[in-house]
Amino acid sequence: MRHAQFTVLALLGLLTSLIFTTVTTSCISDEMTTSSHDVLSFSRDTVNFDTVFTDLGTPTARLVVRNRAKKGLNISSIRFKNPNSNFSMNVDGMSGRDFKDVEIRGKDSIFMFIECYIPETQGNAAGLVEDAIEFVTNGVTQTVRLEAYGQNVTRLRNVRVKSDMTLTADRPYVVFDSLTVEPSATLTIQPGAQVLFHDGASLVVEGKLLATGSPGKMIALRGDRLDNVLPNVEYDIMAGQWKGVRIAPGSFDNRLDFVDMRSTVHGLLVDSCADLSRQKLTITNSWLHNSQGSVLQSKYAKVDAYGVCFSEAADAVVSLTGGSHEFLQCTIANNYLFSAIRNPLVSLYHVLEKDRQPGNAQPLMKASFANSIIYGLTDDLNIGDFADSDVYFRYVSLKSGGKDDEHFLNCLWETDPMFYTVRSDYYFNYRLQQDSPCKAAADRALVTPAVQYDMDGTDRLSGEGPSLGAYQYVAAPQD
Repeated sequence: MRHAQFTVLALLGLLTSLIFTTVTTSCISDEMTTSSHDVLSFSRDTVNFDTVFTDLGTPTARLVVRNRAKKGLNISSIRFKNPNSNFSMNVDGMSGRDFKDVEIRGKDSIFMFIECYIPETQGNAAGLVEDAIEFVTNGVTQTVRLEAYGQNVTRLRNVRVKSDMTLTADRPYVVFDSLTVEPSATLTIQPGAQVLFHDGASLVVEGKLLATGSPGKMIALRGDRLDNVLPNVEYDIMAGQWKGVRIAPGSFDNRLDFVDMRSTVHGLLVDSCADLSRQKLTITNSWLHNSQGSVLQSKYAKVDAYGVCFSEAADAVVSLTGGSHEFLQCTIANNYLFSAIRNPLVSLYHVLEKDRQPGNAQPLMKASFANSIIYGLTDDLNIGDFADSDVYFRYVSLKSGGKDDEHFLNCLWETDPMFYTVRSDYYFNYRLQQDSPCKAAADRALVTPAVQYDMDGTDRLSGEGPSLGAYQYVAAPQD
């Protein structure tokens, strides 16, 4: 793996050398300056790789070295401060650890590419690895700091869980290919555990999944890219980093408690089981977000959600076909960034008698949405009239216009819940601002023990009254 990383670095350097043909390490005919006042400037003073998985290597970082003087500069030496550095570099198309007499034309620049490789060590905690690149120009030494945090991980490659297995918070897990829980086996994920999935990897549950986090110790199910896609924007805002979670038809009694699941291809996919007498999945106090498909898709199953935030999807955020459902104190929102959104936020199928397909004997959907918020860039619902259905909305804030009837009871219509989310800044926060019309609009009688405390641990029954949505309103300093 290390060899592959170095090959990428060398290739980048070679391409840069070919593109920027005016900058070479050979002798340049421009007049050179020898003044100690003429030195280099850099695109940054520290190259920071954040967290680096041991034995995997880092993405490649770029450093621009500029000569702002009118005359050419000769860099007599470029080298690592530590001769046994964990870092490697490519200067102007050449890989190495020590360079001599690198010249830059006046008002020009060269590109450097830097990587870090940290071998696995004993213990679990991340460790800081530091070094510096020293540049000597006209007798003046300048340095650029290098930092990386090494994290030991447990690698799971195409693992099939045949007997009960527990994932702890001691080390992050990186899943390659797939992690499959076979029938009769239970996979337990403890509070604070991080399960990171490589490109194309997935979690398939044929047995049982018990992912049980706690306030302040949420379980992370996410992609394994820890670097930034933009200087101040983390890579994991990008959907499609891993496939997602699929719960097979024969799997029942699954739980997701205090889980942050994000950046998937298809989100959480619950396969048809055609058995509504058994609980298929219960989700509590979790945030499921950022999918190229739906965040939650379920067919003909009993799936309930309590205090859950569902957000950001290229398709319907929540897509349900038939089945039995209770969504209580949930936020369903969509500010997806990367493509047009294909369907309304909540898309419900096999609901009305006219929806029944020939030969489909499954019962029509039974569902309740209560003390919740539905708001986003697209329409709220794919059905406008729920007459003669068994689907009800009680104390729900909706973006669309309308009026209460026997299926919409005490709803807030054409309402902006006033989240803190700022889509243009890639900031997604579905807590409520001070002036939100949703902050004390929930029905206290609907607050059951399952939702009395939100995922931040805040009591909905304290203060001025329960809020709609997944997060109980709490005054913030900016309020």
